[in-house]
Amino acid sequence: MPALFIGHGSPMNTLEDNGYTRAWREMGQHLPRPRAVLVVSAHWFFGATAVTAMQKPRTIHDFYGFPPELFAFDYPAAGAPDVAQEIVEVVKPHWVGLDRDQWGLDHGAWSVLAHLYPQADVPVVQLSINALKPLDYHLDLAARLAPLREKGVMIVASGNVVHNLGKVQWQRPDAAFDWAERFDDAVVDQLARDPGDILRVADHPDYGMAVPTPDHFIPLLYLAGLAAAEDIGISPLLRGYAMGSISMTCYGLGADLTLSADPCDAADLPSGIPPEQTNM
Repeated sequence: MPALFIGHGSPMNTLEDNGYTRAWREMGQHLPRPRAVLVVSAHWFFGATAVTAMQKPRTIHDFYGFPPELFAFDYPAAGAPDVAQEIVEVVKPHWVGLDRDQWGLDHGAWSVLAHLYPQADVPVVQLSINALKPLDYHLDLAARLAPLREKGVMIVASGNVVHNLGKVQWQRPDAAFDWAERFDDAVVDQLARDPGDILRVADHPDYGMAVPTPDHFIPLLYLAGLAAAEDIGISPLLRGYAMGSISMTCYGLGADLTLSADPCDAADLPSGIPPEQTNM
């Protein structure tokens, strides 16, 4: 099964028809139907490694200040407790807890899946990001997840390579700061050359500005770890920026997901998000 990293940006992308969401839908049309999707989302970032193991994960609206239509959105995908148990086994000796009633699907998962699989007809499990572990832990965990792809499980990591909400320029929807472009370019180069050494970008002079907190960057490490397990480089499927300080770059592994055209003309991008709308 393929594996993806999606730069998800604003949760409003769930509802909007723009260059990014059309590209995600085009990706979905080329994807096989998996047995289940395993999502690693920036928005389940807490002090343990856990996987959802309920039959019917709830749709979590983990933000505030957005329109009522977004809070009303539901993604009623089934869970996959059997896949959750397989994850527990395949990553040993790492410990993964089974979450049967606490979490569900957050907007890092459903804002993307709403376009990849709009019928919500593929079971979904989420893997948390353990905030207490160093970055190399996540690379190792990703490599241990690789055998799941041979068992019909698609892995989708959802975050943003560059994600600095403190520097967002709300009225410039397609803007990019120079430092954001430089860091995004450095990640592109590193993933093409040697995904297993992706952590060297933490020494890049723009890392601190591009990654002020690790939550949105860590999902990328899961795709890098999977690529390293296959000893192959990966290239972007889609590139773009939002509001100066967010990279919308997406990557794919193990599938022909070449897009038919550049979906992200500046005139085709989403409008700015008012500053009271947060937690992207």
